[in-house]
Amino acid sequence: MSEDLYDDQEGPNGGPRHPMAERFRGYLPVVVDVETGGFNSATDALLEIAAVTIGMDEKGFLFPEHTYFFRVEPFEGANIEQAALEFTGIKLDHPLRMAVSEESALTDIFRGVRKALKANGCKRAILVGHNSSFDLGFLNAAVARHDMKRNPFHPFSSFDTATLAGLAYGQTVLARACQSADIDFDGREAHSARYDTEKTAELFCGIVNRWKEMGGWQDFND
Repeated sequence: MSEDLYDDQEGPNGGPRHPMAERFRGYLPVVVDVETGGFNSATDALLEIAAVTIGMDEKGFLFPEHTYFFRVEPFEGANIEQAALEFTGIKLDHPLRMAVSEESALTDIFRGVRKALKANGCKRAILVGHNSSFDLGFLNAAVARHDMKRNPFHPFSSFDTATLAGLAYGQTVLARACQSADIDFDGREAHSARYDTEKTAELFCGIVNRWKEMGGWQDFND
């Protein structure tokens, strides 16, 4: 099963495509990371979610644009493994945690993503993640729990930076891939959804831009 948004060189209104839409066939990359109460998206809590929209400059190079980050209240009946809390360092009872509901977090993120879609002439967002199937699984599960109708993300396709980094740098661990890409990475900040998302966004942009510099992709204006 596949989904093609555009089959020609025209944008959705008959004019030329925006360069971002041209680059990814009408998809807008949006980097997402989640921190959770376990590995099962159907039963385990979503505890943090962050998203970074990706922009493109006038030369066709990508850059991280806007960051959205929320600490999330566990949904009713959610499972939370103690080992997961110890791994992430999340303290659910911290007085400054200021968590919001899943629906509120996703509504705000989706609003920002839809704005970016419009600005870039794209029809749908595609999730970029480090081991992206995990993040997409939790995102889709939260969407289903709240019967959200305006999810801008493709429901099953994603870009996986673990795979891309394995190709580009021979590294699949985020910290090591960033080190190979000369991206600063502080292990003490890792496993925060915001930090990991921003670093994954830098890594994704770096790999795509490096490919462009090597001549692997030229836009229609080149």
